[in-house]
Formats: sequence, C-alpha cells, structure tokens
Amino acid sequence: MNQYFNKLNETLRNHERAIPFLLIDLDRLDQNIAELKDQLRSDQFFRIVVKSLPSIDLIDYVMEKADTKKLMVFHQPFLSDLVRWLDAEADILMGKPLPIKTVAYFYDAFEKANEKGDFNPFTQVQWLVDTFERLEQFIDLSDKLGVKFRVNLEIDVGLHRGGFSNLESLIVALEVIKANANKLEFSGLMGYDPHVVKLPGIVRSRKKAFDMANDFYTQCKELLKSEFPELYHEDLTFNGAGSPTLSLHRSNESPLNDVSAGSCLVKPTTFDVDTLREFIPATFIAAPVLKKLQGTNLPAAEKAMGLLNFFNSSHEMSYFLYGGFWKADFFHPKGVKQNSMFVSTNQTLLNAAASVKLDVDDFVFLRPHQSEFVFLQFGQILTIRDGEIEGQWSILDQSM
Repeated sequence: MNQYFNKLNETLRNHERAIPFLLIDLDRLDQNIAELKDQLRSDQFFRIVVKSLPSIDLIDYVMEKADTKKLMVFHQPFLSDLVRWLDAEADILMGKPLPIKTVAYFYDAFEKANEKGDFNPFTQVQWLVDTFERLEQFIDLSDKLGVKFRVNLEIDVGLHRGGFSNLESLIVALEVIKANANKLEFSGLMGYDPHVVKLPGIVRSRKKAFDMANDFYTQCKELLKSEFPELYHEDLTFNGAGSPTLSLHRSNESPLNDVSAGSCLVKPTTFDVDTLREFIPATFIAAPVLKKLQGTNLPAAEKAMGLLNFFNSSHEMSYFLYGGFWKADFFHPKGVKQNSMFVSTNQTLLNAAASVKLDVDDFVFLRPHQSEFVFLQFGQILTIRDGEIEGQWSILDQSM
C-alpha cells in the first residue's frame, strides 16, 4: 500500500497545481463494478444511486461499464441536470418522495429550458409515493398539467421511515391508482432495507430481519398480482437493497428484480462492512502539506507543550494541511493524526512522530466516510489509472 500512495504522491507533486483533490482510482472502480455484476442474479437489474456518485462523467462511466440505463435520484437539481443528457432508454426511479411543488418546479423548469433531447420526463421518471395524500397531490398536478405520472409505491419492509406498512393501506393506494388510470400509471414498489445489516444481532438477527423484509415484500407482490391484475405486468420495477444488502439479494428468496447501489463502487469507510468485503476503496482525498514544524505548540499552552512532546512521540512533528475537517479519516502516511485541539477547514493541524516521512508539498491521503456529501465539497474529480492522472470529471450541478 505504501508503494501505491508513494506513486500517487509523486504524480500529484508533479501536477500543475497543488490543492485538495478528490481522487477516483479507475482500476479499483472497474474491479468493484465487476464484483457488483457478479453479485446480481440473472433476472435482476442494477440501478445506479446518483447521490452516491454525483458526477455526470462518473455516472456515464458506470452506466457503460455496468451495462445499465437505470438510475435512482434523490435531489431535484440533480434530476434537472441529468435529464439534459440522458437518452430515451434511461429510466429514473426517485429514491425518496419529493414535495409536490418541487415536482411541479421540475417540469416547469424542463419546459422553460426548451430541452430538445431524447429524454421524456413524463414517461421515464418514476415518482416515489409514500402516502394517500401524496397520491392525491399527483392527481391534482395531473389535472393542471394534463399529463399522466408514473408512480412507484414505497413500502415499509422494516426500516420504519415511512411508506405503506401493511396490506390494507397498500390496497387502498392501489385502488386509487386503478380508479385514476388516466392520470396515474403504476410502475412498481420500492422497499429499502439497510436495517437488515445495521441492526445489532442481539436485537434481531440478520437472517430474521432479512426474512421479515422479504416476506412482506413478497406479500405485497402477491397481493398486486392476485387482486390487481390490471396493474400487474412483467415490466414493473420491484426495487430495493442498497450497497450494504446488495449481496444478500442474490438469494432466490429475494423478491427484487431491481437492485440499487452506488457507494460500494467507491467504498468510503461507512461501507467497511462484512457484506461488502469483496469491494475495495476506490476514492481518496489528497491534500498538500503547507508547513512542517518541530514539536507541537498550541496557543496559551506553550509551557505545557514541551512536557507533552517529551512523553508523546506522536507529537514530535506538526504539519499544517491545505484545508481539512472533511468527513474523512487520515489514511496515509500511517501515523499521521489530526490534532483534536486545532481543527480547521482552512489549515488543519496534523501530528506525527519524527519517523514518519512527510515533507512540505507532499500529499496526505484520506478516505471519505461517505461519498454523497463529501464529493459535493469538491468542484472536480481527478481520475487515476495506474497511479497517473487520466482526466478530470465534473460534479453534478446543484443550482438547477
């Protein structure tokens, strides 16, 4: 691993400028994409979670490598940015319900932008609906716009974050859709199950939680097929999973034909879980060292610092970094730690023993805790292949 980061450090030191960079290693990304494809059943589609990979270039790369045109979107500005370049084969499932005024805003902005691409925002977007009230709002908006909306119903498979939690309420929702066939088109179900992996075993075993989630999902599908045959067809989207439970849904017991994931492809630290052991970290933050000082000297603690430095070898050297305070862990070089008393987003203080090899203009490497928030703090992504910079990717537009 030292050799890997030593080469990256040399590459970045020779780059045209030195600022904090977000890096994606394309070799590692390719390996993760291949692993994901191996974990899918032959009857399952892969849907890219956009919030976890918020870059058009990155999404386009994964779409091609993973052979998918299916996306899950959580943020209206991202949706507005994406639809400008997606083609007629793309299918978007919203990952959370949006306020109806935001839905209306999206369509109004789309028309005002005079989009002339192949993407049809009325037939290629599945809007997630979690309540009867939201169904009624879509019916009202349909009257105003004179269009039909595709709606996917969120079901509660155990996370308890909303959605239809019993068959009785699901029946009522399906009846509403059936009665408004000229305004609403049923597109499927979505049940998110991260709790299956995150629940402490003493509370409920993973197998029990997974079986309970699948049982309710299967009951919903059987109800749909038997009681609402006019709404059921083979092209419906039965979505679920997420990176932590992706591997579990390889089981033939899984009712899903549509599996969402994104973070596992770049694997930030939050996703260092046993179900993702085959995936490897593919994204890093690299920030240059601005200052190197002997010992550690903090404001108003000058007299005490000499004693601390003497007894604590990890404070033998101080380094001030270009930037800091990201949601990330310092990863390389080993032995470098953030000083908890001098944390800054501008020049954060790092400490290390004198044996750690680190100089001014060297880069320190961090692993993000997550991708969806951290990526948005950088204006660009540097792509790396075989330790060399291959290109530069942009982040999705949040202003639309």
